[in-house]
Amino acid sequence: MPFVLLVCCVAYIGCREDVDKSQLAFYEGPTRVGFDIVLHHSDSAIVRTKLTAEKQLEFRNGNNEFPDGIVIHFFDKDGVLSTTIRADRGFYEKRTNLYRGEGDVRVHNILKDQKLNSEELFWDPSKKKIYTEKFVTVEEPDRIIRGTGMEADEGFNDYTFTKVTGIIDNAL
Repeated sequence: MPFVLLVCCVAYIGCREDVDKSQLAFYEGPTRVGFDIVLHHSDSAIVRTKLTAEKQLEFRNGNNEFPDGIVIHFFDKDGVLSTTIRADRGFYEKRTNLYRGEGDVRVHNILKDQKLNSEELFWDPSKKKIYTEKFVTVEEPDRIIRGTGMEADEGFNDYTFTKVTGIIDNAL
């Protein structure tokens, strides 16, 4: 009987509600972690995009972070790899359905031999656009274009600059 009384006392004391609720912190870190991520998006049984990342952090609000880099492959209507985007770090915001690459961001249109380099780039899969407000360098077979702010289709076929800061013809 004394043992039962002791257990009841401990249980009663352990259930006290005099804890200061302001001392309880809400966890804001990732709720899931994935490794060697490969995500495919297909249409009419043809892969249109392929996203790969070494590590993915998923948060409670649906956002994702790719702290070790991200690579996105775009395929043309026949399923042939046409363009790649690589970034040192990647982020996905569920609310806006936007991907953001940071660090050394590189886009390569393989079919046109065009290359883009910037420190930040957004991809809007709904609008099929890529864009940035940062400084951009675009290399083509016969010229290099530098500017600030750029928008292009996701395949980096057609692009426009907000502010061109220099064009060097026949630099390559």
